Amino acid sequence: MNSKQHTIKDKITVSGVGLHTGQNCNMTFVPQDINFGIKFQRIDLPNQPIVEADVDYVVDLSRGTTIEKNGARINTVEHTLAALSGLEIDNVLIQLDGPEPPIMDGSSKIFVDALSEVGLIEQKASRNYFVVTENIRYVDESRGVEIAALPLDNYRVTVMIDYNSPVLGSQHASITDISQFPKEIAACRTFCFLHELEMLKSQNLIKGGDLNNAIVIVDRVVKDEELESLAKLFNKQKIEVRKEGILNNVELRYNNEPARHKLLDVIGDLTLLGRPIKAQILAARPGHAANVAFCKKLKKAMLDSKNAAPYYNPNNPPIYDVKQVYNILPHTYPFKMLDKVIHLEASLVVGVKNVTINEPFFTGHFNDNPVFPGVFQIEGMAQTGGILALETVDDPENYWAYFLAIENCRFKKMVVPGDTLIYKCELVSPIKRGIIKMQGHAYVNGQLTCEALMTASIVRKPGV
Repeated sequence: MNSKQHTIKDKITVSGVGLHTGQNCNMTFVPQDINFGIKFQRIDLPNQPIVEADVDYVVDLSRGTTIEKNGARINTVEHTLAALSGLEIDNVLIQLDGPEPPIMDGSSKIFVDALSEVGLIEQKASRNYFVVTENIRYVDESRGVEIAALPLDNYRVTVMIDYNSPVLGSQHASITDISQFPKEIAACRTFCFLHELEMLKSQNLIKGGDLNNAIVIVDRVVKDEELESLAKLFNKQKIEVRKEGILNNVELRYNNEPARHKLLDVIGDLTLLGRPIKAQILAARPGHAANVAFCKKLKKAMLDSKNAAPYYNPNNPPIYDVKQVYNILPHTYPFKMLDKVIHLEASLVVGVKNVTINEPFFTGHFNDNPVFPGVFQIEGMAQTGGILALETVDDPENYWAYFLAIENCRFKKMVVPGDTLIYKCELVSPIKRGIIKMQGHAYVNGQLTCEALMTASIVRKPGV
């Protein structure tokens, strides 16, 4: 999985008809700066309103996922979002001149191909993963649906479907890494059962439906008169079907293509979390309603975890190692209180300090009871915040970051040799005139050891 954020190199447009609205739409992917996220824009509406890809804006789940904000509605977003997540694209604006992304062939393949053709750019910011640290489950017993997220330092998805259909049977699909999405999942098309077509039509849906953009599963004997009616429905001269199989005898791209498409939908719907995920997702009989309900549970857990200790895996490469840290900060021995930076974004930084008995101050500070001095916890926290402050200028080596104030400082737990301190500093207000205000926390083994509200000033060095 990517450690840095990515956008695309240039604009790219795809065009086609919407599955449910039946309206033609040009959809343009536009590259964006770091931390922009994924957003849709209805350029056909007055003031060209923007709608963030956020689960809080889901308003309809009739055979697809629809989002809306301030009167701007975008239907059936899941295939587009799946393509972006499958390629690990973080920052892009999706401009549409209609209410629904084009259905294309009913999969994400054409979106993936277009985005891959234009190419991706790595950006100077780390991806802000939501790391699942404990099991999160959603269950709908009435529908036999269960979806779970389990802790994992990766993104794996497994889906099981069972429609009690002699054609489909019980199917499974899985990916063990998101990098498998473009080749293994993106080309899998949406599907429905023959008995659902009239119901969908009666609900004013599938106006853009065609046998070229959806798989229609026939799980009963169909009379000739019904085939003639279906031919008219899909503007075909003739439609054929085996006794039980796929309408018009369309060939599946994979034996388990329906299950793979459901996996595609899960990835697309979970993109509405707003952050990339590190977890193992297990989904039994998922659908858009269940996916969105589960995504809301994930978002609640994500928001609840905001005040928790940051996730730290020492096997992951740092954003900055110790040499890079002190190419930015001016400190020298014995005041190097930060070993590496493991996360960095516009308003948040996370650093690591490994405490050892070789620290020089232990010889004069509680010599027979080595306790890491609280003042040095504050210094380490300040140095971590200094990285965040100096990231806001193009030439950080030409600036100093000075302390101006420490407020509400509290020490909660002793820190001793062998502990690994995790420092987290987060902006509490926008930086103005070089003044930066941050809330700092320090943790050991997930427990808070120190906290303080810090104010600093970024000052250009004299003569540079």
